[in-house]
Formats: sequence, structure tokens, C-alpha cells
Amino acid sequence: MKIGLGLYRHMLTPDYYDFARQAGCTHIVAHLVDYFNQGSSNPRHNQPSGAKYEPWGYAGDPDQLWTAEELKSLRREIEDAGLILAAIENLDPAHWHDVLLDGPQRPQQMEKVKTIIRRLGEAGIPVLGYNFSLAGVCGRLTAPLGRGHAITLGMEGPAEDVPIPNGTIWNMVYQRNAAVGNLPAISHEELWNRLRRFLEEVTPVAEQSGVQLAAHPDDPPMPTMRQQPRLVYQPHMYQRLIELAPSRSNALELCVGTLAEMTEGNIYDAVDQYSKQGKIAYIHLRNVAGKVPHYRETFIDEGDVDMIRILAILQRNHFDGVIVPDHTPQMTCAAPWHAGMAHTIGFMLAAKAVLESSQSRGRGAGVPSHGDK
Repeated sequence: MKIGLGLYRHMLTPDYYDFARQAGCTHIVAHLVDYFNQGSSNPRHNQPSGAKYEPWGYAGDPDQLWTAEELKSLRREIEDAGLILAAIENLDPAHWHDVLLDGPQRPQQMEKVKTIIRRLGEAGIPVLGYNFSLAGVCGRLTAPLGRGHAITLGMEGPAEDVPIPNGTIWNMVYQRNAAVGNLPAISHEELWNRLRRFLEEVTPVAEQSGVQLAAHPDDPPMPTMRQQPRLVYQPHMYQRLIELAPSRSNALELCVGTLAEMTEGNIYDAVDQYSKQGKIAYIHLRNVAGKVPHYRETFIDEGDVDMIRILAILQRNHFDGVIVPDHTPQMTCAAPWHAGMAHTIGFMLAAKAVLESSQSRGRGAGVPSHGDK
């Protein structure tokens, strides 16, 4: 297991690379989408939050794809800082909104996605994380709900009252002058059909390019959000996604916190199932308390999930990928994001060291905890 840090676009600077190294990370997962672009309720000092029904911000330039040279330059910068670029996370809605919507620009936008995948391969970046979702990450609140009144995110009830307006997808605005009205609701099967077509077309390109496509589950994992269906809102649904396109390039961006928020299944069984199959490209590690539609994100050591047990399962199943802390509560100090991340990374490093020490002394693949299998 390798410990990494996810950095948003405005964080892709030498100071943040130094912070990652100082905290003990070896890898970076980079976000090139500017989720915070002109978002009135989405400040840059935290994870993308927004309001319950207010989008994060505005999508990028539909005609400006990430170039191979830009990607190569980013990789060089990160490597020069003593780190490894493990993945690019997420596609800009400007580049694939009609892939999600099955709209008139779908053919052209599928070519854009394929071009991005080829350029990642050319730049030697092995993974592209994505989230095939209409509503995206929405319906959450930000409040001092964490230990010691730490600012954190959570959910208090469904988010169905306000449908998605025209011109918005994936919780970002891609068309400022869209016609007044809302997206027509579709069925779950229609959304799965759109994903199937997407994977059938892009998986061969990913295979040829040496790139893994890593699917994030729906967050929050509700059956519907804003009157639109979700894809992976229970742990077993990941298996259906895997089987749509059997390939090493069709993989998972497994989010422990999101799976723990789900109302069915068992988080430990899910991590065991998918890590045994070797289908996890990389992992988001986050703890939570509660289930949808009522939960809150917590510090890594205080939620419902036994993180030592999760890491022991991964070690036993020989997971050798990157684990990043995707979100943490903000700590009360001059640098809330940094402090929250440093706290979580310290926990992860200590747990990893204990598990590796136990294994080297011949006591198995980890420290048993609370009935680990």
C-alpha cells in the first residue's frame, strides 16, 4: 500500500508538493477540473462543498482539452518534488456533459474523452478517475458537526425537492444561457445503458493507452438525487459495473466513506470482495458516522468504520495501489485543510507501519480487529 494525497487544481504548486512530502506521502492524485470556478458557496480552502442545491461552480472551456505536454509537465513537476503522479481524477463536465445526458454532442464529446485518455497514456499517467453521474456530489451541508466542533460535511435528509436545471450537470454549470426548465427524469436502466455504451467505446482506447478507468461510487449514495437516478448506491452494484466491460482498464476508484454510507451490505465484505479481484485502481479513505440520508464525515479515528480492519484486509489481499484521504474535517487553526490532512495521513502511516511490522514478524497479514475475517 502506498500513501498519497489528492490535490485540487489550485493546489498543484511546490508548496503543496512539499507539504505532501513532509506529511509522508509518496504519490499524488491530481484534480485538473476547477470545481471552485466562480462558485459563490464553494470556497477554495476546503473540499468542494457548495450548498444543498447550489452547484459548485462553472465548467471549463469545452474546446480546451488537457494537452499531452501539459500532462507531461505536471508529471515532471511532481516527480521533481520527489513524488509520483498516480492519477488524474475526474473529467470536466464541459468535455462530456452530452455523454452523461446522451445529448446531440455525444459523438464529438466521446472523441474528446478518448483523446484525453490517449494523452494520459502518452504522458505516462496510469489512471483516470471518473464519476458517471447526473446530479454529481450534491445535497450536503457544511456545519461544525465534527469532534471538538470541527467543520465537516454531512447530509440531513434527501435532496429531491429541487430538480436539476437545464445547463447543469455533475453539480456544475456547463451552459450559462440554457433555456429555462429542468432535466427530464430518466430511469435507472437508462443511466446504466449510457454507462454501458460509454465503457464499450472507451475501454479499448484505455487498454491501448495503458490507462485504467477508475469509477467512483455515487456520493451521497442515494437511489435518486434531485429526481435523477444514481448508478452505484449499494456495494454490490460495483460488480455490475465491472462486468459491463471485463478488462483490466475497467476498474474502481473505491471510496470507503461512500460505501460505508450505503444502507445495504457490509463495508468490510465490499473491500474484501473488490480487492481480491484486483479491481481497485486506488482508494479514497474517509470515515463517517451514520447512513444516507443522515450521516456526517468524521475524523479518521472516530467514525463507524474500523480503519485498521480495512487496511488489514487490503494488505491481506495484496493491494499495492495508492490510498488517499479524500476528505477530512477542518481543524481549528490557521491552516484547517492542512491540519486535517496531516492528522489523517499520520493515522494512515502509523496503521500501515503496525500492519507491516506484524507481517514481518510472521503474525499474518495484519492485526485482527473486531472480528476481521
